[in-house]
Amino acid sequence: MSFPEGLFRTKSLDEMVAETEEPEHRLRKALGPGNLIALGIGAIIGAGIFATIGTATAGDVSRPGAGPALMLSFVLTAIVCGFTALCYAEFASMVPVAGSAYTYSYATLGELIAWIIGWDLILEYAIGNVAVAISWANYFNTLLEGMGIHLPRWLTIDYHTAHSKMPEVVAAAPHVFGVPIVLNILAFAIVAAITVVLVWGIRESASFNFWMVAIKLVVLGFFVFVSFHFVKPVNWTPFAPNGFSGIAAGAAIVFFAYIGFDAVSTTAEEARNPKRDMPIGIIGSLIICTVIYILIAAVFTGMIPYAALRQTLATEQAEPLTLAMKYVAMPNWMVGVVAFGSVVAHTAVLLVFQLGQPRIFFAMARDGLLPPVFARVHPRFRTPHVTTILTGVAVGVTAMFTTLDEMVNLTNIGTLFAFILICIGITILRFKDPHRERPFRVPFGPVLLPALGILSSLGLIYYLPPSSWWRFVAWLGVGAVVYLLYGYGHSRMRHPRTPPAPPTFNPAAIPPPEA
Repeated sequence: MSFPEGLFRTKSLDEMVAETEEPEHRLRKALGPGNLIALGIGAIIGAGIFATIGTATAGDVSRPGAGPALMLSFVLTAIVCGFTALCYAEFASMVPVAGSAYTYSYATLGELIAWIIGWDLILEYAIGNVAVAISWANYFNTLLEGMGIHLPRWLTIDYHTAHSKMPEVVAAAPHVFGVPIVLNILAFAIVAAITVVLVWGIRESASFNFWMVAIKLVVLGFFVFVSFHFVKPVNWTPFAPNGFSGIAAGAAIVFFAYIGFDAVSTTAEEARNPKRDMPIGIIGSLIICTVIYILIAAVFTGMIPYAALRQTLATEQAEPLTLAMKYVAMPNWMVGVVAFGSVVAHTAVLLVFQLGQPRIFFAMARDGLLPPVFARVHPRFRTPHVTTILTGVAVGVTAMFTTLDEMVNLTNIGTLFAFILICIGITILRFKDPHRERPFRVPFGPVLLPALGILSSLGLIYYLPPSSWWRFVAWLGVGAVVYLLYGYGHSRMRHPRTPPAPPTFNPAAIPPPEA
């Protein structure tokens, strides 16, 4: 096998499904359609709606804001995600294997592309969770302050933000060998707690997520109910202050609010009836969340004028919903309810994303592209405990020292790249394996909607800051080095495991009979 040929060799779908029955790699099948929809909502409604809508509405120094046309930004992003969601649904129903886009790319585009997408998905799940953890910490600190509990500021902020905007915090922080100790301990604490729940078991994690989803939907309903009285139609004028550029830039930002429906596909191996339930979970959660988002956007932009939002957002961009409630002078207890709902929503997102990333590592290790320890399953809980713990440590530590906006931009471009490859893969597999059973099919043939998904994803990438493009290229470069140094030489597809040889008879090894 030549070097280039080996790089693009694809893996049989039947072989992938067969590997899920290996006793040492078998996961527990415990999820039904209700669990999958709840997981999707749990992942989608979180930091995006509670944190990024402020920047998407008002803009920043590098991009225009959508203004009240944020409602159209959500529609535009939903359309982009909808094209890809249909492709994910076809794949997940046809190949009920952990790994999501990584697994699907392995079957259609070859090992190198599968590795690239697996490495890229770290940006969506692990780096995305860093952003969610930071936003969670901001809201939780607000909730604590509303209860009269005030933590030292140097324990609730990252060093970069403190150094550039709050030098007094750096000065007041304790110093070790002259180095100020400034870190976001709340972000680390929530990731550690979620990691414990995920190691415990998939059924317990799904139940925990279900109740968090119920709570945050009630809180968002409460926000709409109590805020509707303060909505003024005059605040929707001008509706699109920056034209289509503002709407598209807003869509690129709030795309972070939609990341999560694809996380449902990472649990395909743990679904009881994936052929039927995976499309329901993926598409159902996306539709429900889109309706909720448009309603929230209409109320939010109707409460606070565009000009006022631009002036005040600079210091409170992590908490736009509570900012709007304070702007119209709502009682503190109402603001506290929404802050509590945000904490719950962020916790649910953390849970689902922390659930997804270890399963991608698990699938890559099962294929030999990562060390075998990454494919270990807990003997009692039947969860990929090693990768769950490693992911938790990496995300928690990173969240202590980084900023929200840096993580959101990097996550968005990584996810959009994954979406593009998923759409390409569906088209390839329709022609490559046309007779395979497909419980769900992308409508209108194998080209039209996947092509629209590719073009619309490229369009959103165009409206992301150029700095995120270069960081993304650098990240893929690091991944290529890791693959060439380890994955290429240890691939199970290239070097299949052979069964151990039968033991040979050695008379000398037989101990003498006892006297």
